[in-house]
Amino acid sequence: MRDDETPTGTPAGTLNPAAPAAPRPEAPTRSVAPSAWTLRLVAVGLVLTALNLRPAITSLGALLEEVRDGLHMSGSVAGVLTSVPPLCFAVFGVMAPRLARRFGPGAVVCAGMAAITAGLVLRPLVGGTVGFLAASALALMGIAVSNVLMPVIVKRWFPDRVGTMTGLYSMALALGTALAAAVTVPLTDALGGGWRAGLGIWAVLAAAAILPWLPLVRGGGTAGQPAAAQAPAPELRITRSRTAWGLACFFGLQATAAYITMGWMPQIFRDAGVSAGTAGVLLAVTMAMGVPLAFVIPRVAGRMRNQGPIVLFLGSCGLIGYAGLFLAPAGGAWAWAVLLGISNCSFPLALTMIGMRARSGAGVVRLSAFAQSTGYLISIPGPLLVGVLYQHSGGWGVPIALMAALMVPQMAAGFLAGRDRTIEDEC
Repeated sequence: MRDDETPTGTPAGTLNPAAPAAPRPEAPTRSVAPSAWTLRLVAVGLVLTALNLRPAITSLGALLEEVRDGLHMSGSVAGVLTSVPPLCFAVFGVMAPRLARRFGPGAVVCAGMAAITAGLVLRPLVGGTVGFLAASALALMGIAVSNVLMPVIVKRWFPDRVGTMTGLYSMALALGTALAAAVTVPLTDALGGGWRAGLGIWAVLAAAAILPWLPLVRGGGTAGQPAAAQAPAPELRITRSRTAWGLACFFGLQATAAYITMGWMPQIFRDAGVSAGTAGVLLAVTMAMGVPLAFVIPRVAGRMRNQGPIVLFLGSCGLIGYAGLFLAPAGGAWAWAVLLGISNCSFPLALTMIGMRARSGAGVVRLSAFAQSTGYLISIPGPLLVGVLYQHSGGWGVPIALMAALMVPQMAAGFLAGRDRTIEDEC
């Protein structure tokens, strides 16, 4: 693993991955290790942030039919709605490195949690499709910048535990995803049966995630330092790196599969005769598979020089799951949910490879922004195309065949990205 970088020259409480500017001779600086309390606070912030990176999406997937009816959406418009997350992640994720250099990644993540809170509060209050999309975009903007900066914070604060800490927050991300999928429908029923209350309740969890970042931002560390206090990151022509492109394509295709699953899998089961509550639980099972595996896979991947074999195993599980959905969606529903849940663990594997395919914190910032923004851009057409094919073909055969076909290039790109190389070598 190339994760033996140690933080130097940065005061305790800092959340800036870049090294500080050279001090003036009359005021030399000393290397100060962050305190144990600060590291614990950062770890808590990572976990709570990760818990909020998917409920805005999976809670909507569980209530998509009710939202469609309430806002009078067609199948194609619902497909647009399921394409909004990757679009926002691609557009707003590009902004993350610049914002991190200006304000520090901790401050940006804190602001991201505030944006998620505001978006989840506003989304149930609007009366039309346009307002619903705008409020969703606000929440997704907060998710986008946090997505990019999580590997950066891990690399900066836990350079000798990249696999472990990536696994920890990936596990929390999977837990939040599964929790939202499993309890949104029961919560909606308990709150009176209205989909607006069922979606809005998740703003409470997002508000809680703001709290751990506030002491770090307000404590005078570079979480809130201006750009003048930070050294510029070295220039890397990342588009010349085959590894970066492979990782971006792998990230994009796994995101395509994940958002199709989160947005449409409950509807696939419901159309096959499964009840709404059970369909939500099946989605929760798919998401819950990531809770233990999202912790295990990064740790295993971090000990391997080449992560290609893991990519192939996860892709094979996805192909079998899609075949099951095509042939017997209701009869083997639980098995297909488990297999697709295993396949979706390509996400924590991709995050781990982002931390391993660059030597420095600055390299991780650039690779994370490039791979995630480009990847989410690649993933935009997938959920929309599935919605259009579903509406015009009158069933799920053609959309499921498309999902299975996309798994093949995903496996090829992931195998390329898994090679033991760094972007600094290739650039």
